[in-house]
Amino acid sequence: MKKIFLFLLFILAGIICFAQTGLLKQEIEHILEGKNATVGVAIMDLNTGDTLTVNNDSHVYPTMSVYKFYLALAVLDQVDKGKLALDQPIAITPSDLLPNTHSPLRDEHPAGGFSLSVAELLSYTVLQSDNNGCDILFRLLGGPEKVDQYIRKTGIRGISIRTTEAQMHESFEQQYTNTTTPWAAVQTLDLVFQKHQLLSDRSREFLWKMMAETSTGKDKLKGLLPAGAVVAHKTGSSFRSETGLNAAENDIGILVLPSGKRIAVAVLVADSMEPYETNAKMIAEVAKSVWDFFEKK
Repeated sequence: MKKIFLFLLFILAGIICFAQTGLLKQEIEHILEGKNATVGVAIMDLNTGDTLTVNNDSHVYPTMSVYKFYLALAVLDQVDKGKLALDQPIAITPSDLLPNTHSPLRDEHPAGGFSLSVAELLSYTVLQSDNNGCDILFRLLGGPEKVDQYIRKTGIRGISIRTTEAQMHESFEQQYTNTTTPWAAVQTLDLVFQKHQLLSDRSREFLWKMMAETSTGKDKLKGLLPAGAVVAHKTGSSFRSETGLNAAENDIGILVLPSGKRIAVAVLVADSMEPYETNAKMIAEVAKSVWDFFEKK
């Protein structure tokens, strides 16, 4: 009888958990309702493994600068293998500093002709989402295909890395060549920061610090969260077509609740005709719903 009672309690707990998660999904779908955009969401409670997805498989989601997270993993993997070093100097030439692209690195050193360490290039690329820093790191690894090969070896499916930032700026359509599903993004966050796979402790802590201090997208995942909320994340933004179509507005990351719970969240907004403010607000409202749900759970 005792075994039967415990079994029934287990089943009941599962039903209650499923019902609660269903309410969160309904709330998220309500946030996205009526928007002229396709939005994919994936959520994972890193403590329990509970998951939820919305529109994960219904669309191709351009990564935009979110792929700098995957690039950083590939670079740090080479550091862990001794093929690169964080303090290794990399020469920066004037031709590396392309104009008409987001680049604090170029703005601070417009003439070129200097060196930065691998760690500094990663910081510009991840923390400030520097496009020139990104492409310098791509060249250091041997091109985007090397990052794609690295990701495939992890066993994660749903990620494709094909072009550099410079190539993405050649045409609106090129922005669709690098893609990720929300679920693949969340799986990768889980592998690195919860399961402690793929990277050494030192590299993982270095990446976490950069993502927790990132300066972009303050109105996205962090936008509606309490002041001082810890969010380790990577954002992505596209430019618009002549008709006003926005290829993508993204943010992926880990929310650290006051209780210590860590929730991985990916919100990818694709093919949007909404203004930037609406796209960012959708991401912020999803994050706030997730925060509130798991804080009360």
